[in-house]
This record gives sequence, C-alpha cells and structure tokens, in this order.
Amino acid sequence: MGVPTGSGHGGPLSGVLVADFSRILAGPYATMLLADLGAEVIKVEGPHGDDTRSWTPPVRDGVSTYYLGVNRGKRSISLDLHDGHDARLARELADRADVLIENFKPGGLTKYGLDYDTVRASNEGVIYTSISGFGSGPGKDVPGYDLMVQAISGLMSLTGDPEGPPYRAGISVFDVMAGNHAAIGILAALRHRDTGAGGQHIEINLLSSALTGLVNHSSAYAAGGTVPYRMGNAHPSVFPYEPLPTADNDLIITAANDHQFRTLCKVLDIPEIADDPRFARNADRTKNREELRPILVGQLTRRPALEWFDLLIEAGVPSGPINTIDGGFAMADRFGLDPIVDAGTGDKAVPSTRNPIRFSETPATYELPPPELDEHGEDLRRWLENPA
Repeated sequence: MGVPTGSGHGGPLSGVLVADFSRILAGPYATMLLADLGAEVIKVEGPHGDDTRSWTPPVRDGVSTYYLGVNRGKRSISLDLHDGHDARLARELADRADVLIENFKPGGLTKYGLDYDTVRASNEGVIYTSISGFGSGPGKDVPGYDLMVQAISGLMSLTGDPEGPPYRAGISVFDVMAGNHAAIGILAALRHRDTGAGGQHIEINLLSSALTGLVNHSSAYAAGGTVPYRMGNAHPSVFPYEPLPTADNDLIITAANDHQFRTLCKVLDIPEIADDPRFARNADRTKNREELRPILVGQLTRRPALEWFDLLIEAGVPSGPINTIDGGFAMADRFGLDPIVDAGTGDKAVPSTRNPIRFSETPATYELPPPELDEHGEDLRRWLENPA
C-alpha cells in the first residue's frame, strides 16, 4: 500500500502504514506505541488540531506536555473532513493504510465515507480499529471520557479512604489501558492478515477495558458474587501489602507470600513473629492484620524509610518509598532503566518517556518529535494526490 517518500523508521513494524484519525489519549497512545516500533503513523487532525494541544499547563516551548507525551514518531496533516477535497484525501489515505484507527462516536465517520464498510470495500486488507466509550450498541451515543468510566466501572468505589469519598485515579488509567488493548489487537490482526486471511474490524471500548483491568476485583464479582469496596491503601487478600510508617516517611511493603514475610520479620529483628500461629500464613495475616500492623510499625519506626528500603531490598523483600514523579524517574535511573529519551534530534528534540518494551534485535526508535499541526501536510498532500 506504500508509505510516504522518505519515510521508514526501521523496527519490527517497518512498512506498516497507520492512518490515525484518533485524538486525545487512548488512540494517540496506541499509535505512538506503533510508531516507536517502526510503523509510519500519519496523524490526521482537524483545522484546530488535537484538543490536547491546548490542554495546559504545563507546557514546553509553548506546547502542551500532554500532547507531547503521546504523539512522538508521527507526521501531521490537517484535513477538514467537511471540505470535499480534504475528505477525498482522507479517503485516499484510508485506502492506502494497513491500519486505520479512530475514536469518533460509533458511526460518526459514515457521512465522510470513512466508516469500516466503505473503507473495506476499497481496502480489503485494512485493520480498522474503533475506540469508543461504551461500544457500538445501546451505549454508542454516550460520550466516553476516562473519568466517566472510572465512575461507571466501579473503580472510584475502590479508591480512597473507607470512611471518605470515592476518588479518581491520578491518571486517565482506562484511556491508557484501552490504548494498550488497541495496540495488542492491531498486532494480532496484522498477524492474522499475514496468513492471507484479510483485514478486519477491531472494536475497543473503555468500559470493557476497565472491567478487565479491575482484575481481582472484577473476578471477585464475576466468579464469587462479592462486591469489593475501598480499603484505602490496604489489599483485600494480602497483608502486609500497603504503606507502613517509618521514622520519617511511609514505606510500601509487599510481603506477598510466607517466605517474604519470614524474611521481613528477620530484617525487622522479630523472627519469632513469623512462627506465631496468628501470622504464619497469608490467610492468617490477612485475617489478623489489625493485630499484626502495630507490631510491624513498632519496629519500622526505629529507622527512616530509605534505610529500611535498602535493607529490605537487599534481603529480597519487595518495598519502596512513596515518591513524587521526579523521584520515580530518579529511581528508574538508579536501576539503569534510562527512562528519558529524546524524540527527534537537534533543536527539535523533545525529552520523552522511553517505550517500556525492550527488544534484543529491533529496539524502539524515536526519530520524530511530536509534530506541529500540519507540519508534514504539504508533502503528504502531494503524496496522496499522486497515484499509489
């Protein structure tokens, strides 16, 4: 189907052309992951651009860091789908694409001839990916925003102090989750197409991503008929698995099995506690957590959090300080994870968070910074107006 002249990042998805009609977060996050892996992603924006361009503060060089965070590796073309000529170029792009991804309301692209049935009629191999809030059935007309889904799915009922109000997560967790699900679906569909089976329509909705993402809590209801409720930072099935106070700051301790708990007790200089029948097994510790907690806290408050962290990690007990974001990046540096990469080169390079997938042979690449609105429009229009 071809890619624009001069393109080609290399990587496992080299040669895959993605027509990105999505905006905000879930879709752009998915297409950024594909771009990191070598796909040629063409970001189609309306005349005013992706909404996140104006979601400020914070900014870098006058550009929203929200937008910068999910749009590296792409080329931008501005097309007004209400304009006949621009709509024709959009359809031409769809005809040439290996993957088309969109997050309009279900059916919202039909009037432009960009719905799945119309695109497939001229591009049988297309992997057409639709992201919505609540699917293409009875919920198709309900706008899909992450905060709504956090509320509707039940996540907020699980977040916060038991005696306080429900809280949203600190990030748009289900947008990110849906973006990951979209990327996984696209890769699976490309593999299916490689067998000669043709393209297909993939549908992702935030609510379904949310319900599967609630994992043990959704299983508690689906398999056990139990409705979980918020427990603050506590875990319903494991203890200790929460922040505990030290001499200065709280420290996360996750002794999730009997061996780890025994080691924890040894480091805290209370080895006899591991043999106490009230605490010997995880089920016992969970049942008797209110008796065990003050024993642990009594020892932990003798040293500051970072001293305990070093001692516990050395002994093999999972633990961690409660950092701000800068501390999280610093910890990643400490562990040699090199969390920040430059997207692009020279004066246009934008510091960005590294793709978390490590390949031994085909590493992620970061050749293009997040594009300015219509930055590549002239070249892309010329390419689309010439025969494929």
